[in-house]
Amino acid sequence: MGWQRIKPNPLSSKEMRKEIKGHSYVLTPGRYVGAEEAIDDDEPFEEKMERLTKLLGKQFSESAKLEREIRANLKNLGYSIDE
Repeated sequence: MGWQRIKPNPLSSKEMRKEIKGHSYVLTPGRYVGAEEAIDDDEPFEEKMERLTKLLGKQFSESAKLEREIRANLKNLGYSIDE
């Protein structure tokens, strides 16, 4: 392996300590690395919720159908899931 230079801890720099102090010693990563900006899709909230709840309802129906099929297949194999 040999000798390796250890990089200094970025939290030990005076600037970083000053920044941390400026944030009242809160170490939440987003304060220091930034956060992704929210994407505005220009779809009104009510329309978006209507669309998404319809989609979720269809997905729930499909989920129930698949669950029934899986339970039937397991039963045909001699296994059952008690509810």
